[in-house]
Amino acid sequence: MRTARLASLPVGFAGRTTLGLGKRMVGAPANVVLNEVQRRTADQIFSVLGQLKGGAMKFGQAMSIFEAALPEEFIGPYRETLVKLQDSAPPMPPDTVHRVMAEEFGADWRQQFISFEDKPAASASIGQVHRAVWADGQDVAVKLQYPGAAKALTADLKQIARLARLFGTLAPALDVKPLVQELQDRVAEELDYNLEAGAQSVFAAEFEGDPEIVVADVLAYTEHALVSTWLESDHSLAQVITEGTQEERDRYGEAYVRFLFAGPMRTGMLHADPHPGNFRVMPDGRLGVVDYGAVARLPDGLPEPVGRLLRHAVAGDYDLVLEGLRDEGFVKHTTDLDADTIARYIGPFVEPASVERFTFSREWMRAQTLRVSALTSEGMGTAMKINLPPQYLLIHRVWIGGIGVLSQLGATAPFRAILEESLPGFAEG
Repeated sequence: MRTARLASLPVGFAGRTTLGLGKRMVGAPANVVLNEVQRRTADQIFSVLGQLKGGAMKFGQAMSIFEAALPEEFIGPYRETLVKLQDSAPPMPPDTVHRVMAEEFGADWRQQFISFEDKPAASASIGQVHRAVWADGQDVAVKLQYPGAAKALTADLKQIARLARLFGTLAPALDVKPLVQELQDRVAEELDYNLEAGAQSVFAAEFEGDPEIVVADVLAYTEHALVSTWLESDHSLAQVITEGTQEERDRYGEAYVRFLFAGPMRTGMLHADPHPGNFRVMPDGRLGVVDYGAVARLPDGLPEPVGRLLRHAVAGDYDLVLEGLRDEGFVKHTTDLDADTIARYIGPFVEPASVERFTFSREWMRAQTLRVSALTSEGMGTAMKINLPPQYLLIHRVWIGGIGVLSQLGATAPFRAILEESLPGFAEG
């Protein structure tokens, strides 16, 4: 079924291209035809990807770079579909859970636990978490991968790789093939719980005793199962967004963003899934951070050009910013963009870094979206002239996602000071 839906994309594209050529023949302006083809292509892409799970859904999430550039009538339903898919993953039946446990921990797996709850405590895109009591009496979280998840993800991503030409039509400046390859590599890492256990262990050791952050210790793991100490918490950052006081929003918003930026500097890795559900409010007031399947491995910390270019942008030197974006591969040397347009486009990154304390809000975020959308009057606009180098894929995901969560929180935070502490290149000069 997934293959059939994905296969429908190039068929639809061929029909739209033929329609476009027909309109060109009767005198419609070229930019109007291209605009219509791109918008209809975007509509079908996000509609199909939004109906799928696995690799197709993950690629759809990675395509969120285009959200601000696309009409709300397209991206709104797509975003709602993704949320429904993430929230409605059916749990594995108990007999399947028991079979997976036996495959991962041996036929006598029950002897390694005092108790094990068959009903999952949480679910995610490729697995679910069960609460249990380890043989030594510790409360633990047992994360199990869905049977067949690896095969489904790999098949989806291989199919999507064949559709690079179609995505290239949606975003002509985007070099899709290396982006898909990067996504394939990172998803392969997510599927290997050995790697996740290693990443989590590094974070746990580095943040042990931290006054703001708690990371669960890894107790046991296999390729498809992971046992960690249980983080006792009755709500996450998602509940703070909906029910928290302003003091809580500010406090946890600052702890959240400090963790995201401090991770690369302290561990050489960036926690690359900034979803608020992965951040748990602990009884002692600290923030517990879970799910280390998606990490960007940055042994030298966040890239220095990011901080340097952001510093130039804060200083208003957008000629240097545009030059640096070209050097890093965000803007091709053959692409016509001026410094003023870049200044309008990257405003959401620059404004919070320009003052000592910045208040994020949904209203501010909507205003940024409208400002960027105003750049789409011809074709699909500025966003369609921006490339996303593969080495920045997860960094971009975290930065955009983090800004979104802070805006939902309505948090006021010393964002500039956090950047000066943890973003190489930003405090220099």
